[in-house]
Amino acid sequence: MSADVRPIAASELTQWMQTVNTGFLTASAVTESDAAQRARHSDPARIVGAFDRRTGACVGTLRSFRQELTVPGGAAVVSSALTNVTVLPTHRRQGLLTRMVAADAAASAERGDAVSTLIAAEYPIYGRYGYGPAASITEWEIDVPRTGLDLRRSVTGDGGRIDLVDAAEVRRVGPALHERLRRERHGMVSRDERWWALATGLEQWSHRPYREGFQAVYRTAEGEVAGLVRYTADDAWGDAKVPMNTVRVRELLAATPAAERALWHYVCSIDWVQKVRTGYRAPDDLLPHLLPDPRAARPVTSADFLWVRVLDVVRALGARSYAVPGTLVLEVRDPGGPAAGRYRLDAGTGECARTRDPGGPAAGRYRLDAGTGECARTREPADLSLDVSALGALYLGDESAVRLGALGRVAEERPGALALADAVFRTARRPWCPDVF
Repeated sequence: MSADVRPIAASELTQWMQTVNTGFLTASAVTESDAAQRARHSDPARIVGAFDRRTGACVGTLRSFRQELTVPGGAAVVSSALTNVTVLPTHRRQGLLTRMVAADAAASAERGDAVSTLIAAEYPIYGRYGYGPAASITEWEIDVPRTGLDLRRSVTGDGGRIDLVDAAEVRRVGPALHERLRRERHGMVSRDERWWALATGLEQWSHRPYREGFQAVYRTAEGEVAGLVRYTADDAWGDAKVPMNTVRVRELLAATPAAERALWHYVCSIDWVQKVRTGYRAPDDLLPHLLPDPRAARPVTSADFLWVRVLDVVRALGARSYAVPGTLVLEVRDPGGPAAGRYRLDAGTGECARTRDPGGPAAGRYRLDAGTGECARTREPADLSLDVSALGALYLGDESAVRLGALGRVAEERPGALALADAVFRTARRPWCPDVF
C-alpha cells in the first residue's frame, strides 16, 4: 500500500481540511478560525485521513459523526453520518476510499450504531460499500403569476399569523419546531446547536460566507410556533422597469398543513417576486396541490438524496413500524461487513386501545399504534435474498421490493415474498431528509 489510513493527529488538521477543500474543488485556504471550528465540533477519533508514505501528504479524507435518523413510526436510530469524503485526483483508483469507508463501518458497528448515512455527491460510488438510496428530493420552481392564488387576501385563514423575525429568534424557536417535525417524519435527521449557528450566520466558514436573508414564522391563533421559512431574494429587473425577482427558499418547516399552506402563500405573495425556488422537498410534498394551478410549480430537480447502509440488521429492522403484518426471512449479503446473515422479520400487527370511556359498546375514541417489528437471526429457509445496499434502499419505505426484484437486486426464494415485502416495507408518505451534511 502506498498510503496509510488512520485517524489524524491534531497537528494534521489544517492539512486535512485543505485536502477536503481541494477534493471539493474549493481553492480557498484554510484559516485558523476554520481549523478551530472543526477542532471544537468534531471527534478527533472520527476524522480519518489517507497519508502518502513517500511524502507524508494527506491525500484522502473522511469524517463521521453521531446522528439520529427518524424511521417509520417515529422512533430514532443512531447513525454514523459520513461527510467530507474525498480522494485527491493524484491518488484515485488506489483503494483508499474503500479502506476509509470499511474502517468507519467497522468502527461504527463496534460502537453499536444501527445504520450509516450520507448524502451522495455521485451515484455510482456508494452502492459498492453497502449504501442504498433511501430518500429522494424534488425541487420546484413556482411561476407566481400562474398559481391562481388570490394574493390580495390574507395568507392565513385559521386565525394564525406570520411574523418576520431575526436570526436570533430562529435560533430560539427553530430547534423545538424541527424536533417536533422530526419525530413525525421519517427520513429526517437530528440537528445540533452548531447546525443552527451555521444556518443563521452565527458561525461561518471562510470559503462559504453567510448570505443574509429573511425569515418568518407562522404562529397559530394560540401563539404556538407551527412553521418557519428562511429565504433569500435576488434583485432582477426586466425591460420597462418590471420587477423579475426570484425567492430561493433555504428551508420551510411546517408542523401542520395549515402552516404549510400559509407559508407557501406568504412567499408567493411577496411584492416584486415572479419566481419561487422551493429548495429540496419530499417528492410527495403537498406544495404543488396547495396551489389552485399545480402546473405553476415546475419540477427542476428530482434525484436521490439520503443513502442508508444498514449495520445492525436486528436493531435497524426492529426499530421501525410496519403498517401491514407479515413474516419474512431475509438472506442479507454483506461480504466482509457486519450485516451479513439470515434474519427473520416479524412485522407487528399494531395495538388498538380506547383513550377515553365511551358511551356505547362501539362508540368512542381509540388509539391505533402501528406495530413495530421483531427481528432476529435465524436458520429458517430464506424468503428473499438481497445485498445490504438493497436493504438500505428499502429501509425507509421509499423503494419497492417488487421493483428491485424486477431489476435483479432482490431474489424471491418463496413465491409471493416480493409482494409481501412491498406491503410490509412501504409507507404511506415518502421519507424526507431536508439536510445536507
